[in-house]
Amino acid sequence: MHALRIFGWSLAITVIGVAAAGVIGGGDAAAIVAILAVLEISLSFDNAVINATILRRMSEFWQRIFLSVGVIIAVFGMRLLFPIVIVALTAHLSPVDVFDLALNNEEEYGARLHDAHPSIAAFGGIFLFMIFLDFMFDPEREIQWIKRIEEPFRRAGQLDVVSVVLGLVALLVVGEAFSGDHTQQVLTAGVAGLATYLGVRGLGEFFEARGIGADADEDEDDAADADRAASGPAGANGSAPGKAAAPGRTTGTSDVVLATGRAAFFLFLYLEVIDASFSFDGVVGAFAISQNIFIIATGLGIGAMYIRSTTVYLVRRGTLGEYIYLEHGAHYAIGALAVILAVSIETEVSEIITGLIGVAFIGLALVSSIRHRSKERKTNLAGGDGAAAGDDPGGAGDPEDAPVVGTRS
Repeated sequence: MHALRIFGWSLAITVIGVAAAGVIGGGDAAAIVAILAVLEISLSFDNAVINATILRRMSEFWQRIFLSVGVIIAVFGMRLLFPIVIVALTAHLSPVDVFDLALNNEEEYGARLHDAHPSIAAFGGIFLFMIFLDFMFDPEREIQWIKRIEEPFRRAGQLDVVSVVLGLVALLVVGEAFSGDHTQQVLTAGVAGLATYLGVRGLGEFFEARGIGADADEDEDDAADADRAASGPAGANGSAPGKAAAPGRTTGTSDVVLATGRAAFFLFLYLEVIDASFSFDGVVGAFAISQNIFIIATGLGIGAMYIRSTTVYLVRRGTLGEYIYLEHGAHYAIGALAVILAVSIETEVSEIITGLIGVAFIGLALVSSIRHRSKERKTNLAGGDGAAAGDDPGGAGDPEDAPVVGTRS
């Protein structure tokens, strides 16, 4: 039932969206909506994992905002209005003229959006690349998936500006060597993407680090305190009696101070920009299937609903704590997507390839996580037996003796 409650709205929107497309445009329209939804889900599953790593740092109130208001922004803002704004900026037309173009001349609108692809790819590519770099250069990250690759990056991350410097160098290389006749367009959009990343994430971290958000949601905190008081003393894990997590399941937030107020607001904005960056290739690629903006928005919107429901499911189930390398696989997929966006400025890349690469990284990370969990359980069992017999289990599971894939620093 828990999963059904989380995915209930997604299922309802799927039925409504496909049925409405069928009534208005016939069976072909309904089929296209379903295909676009599957396309969006396959391209953006890694987005759900990344979102979950951020969403679990936010209070339940802001998690609900992400699943309600955030969905409206994702469906109508990013899948319908944002392409119109991009075409208006790059084609030097008013949004009204572009909207009229989308309604009455779908082929011309699609061509205009295709012309804007270098800017879209540069903005989204540098934004995603910075997410990948900040993850790789994080000096405090303890869990490592492929140690021989990640450990040198982690050590280099002691220098705070290394990710920004490398991001700028990558942007210059792409702008000069891989953008053809679109160098200025690519560099301008890339700098805007970098500035957006640094600004939104920096503000979120600023407010979160200073705890400013806690005061902004005082009413919410008071309500939570009242609930805890009414339920009696909290348990050892800080949760009220009757509210403990199910056995064998972690919430993924027990060791994290949940952000509220302004801190959560900027994290919310950060999530929305990430979603936009992931949706770029899906929106542009959708025009190869249909050029009707409403069919595209409906299909991609249904996919976006499932991605957000999956994000909340991962947070509530504590999946990232259980399968510890999923976050790594998602970030590797993000790095690959950033490279693909850069390549796609001059060379067309099939959405199938993009989706398969993301699924491959997530799949490998999942397999590695399962193997690690199995090995850890065996080590714990062996350690328990050794302790009972007076042996020292401390040497079991030494990271240096573990395989390259599935290690801890």
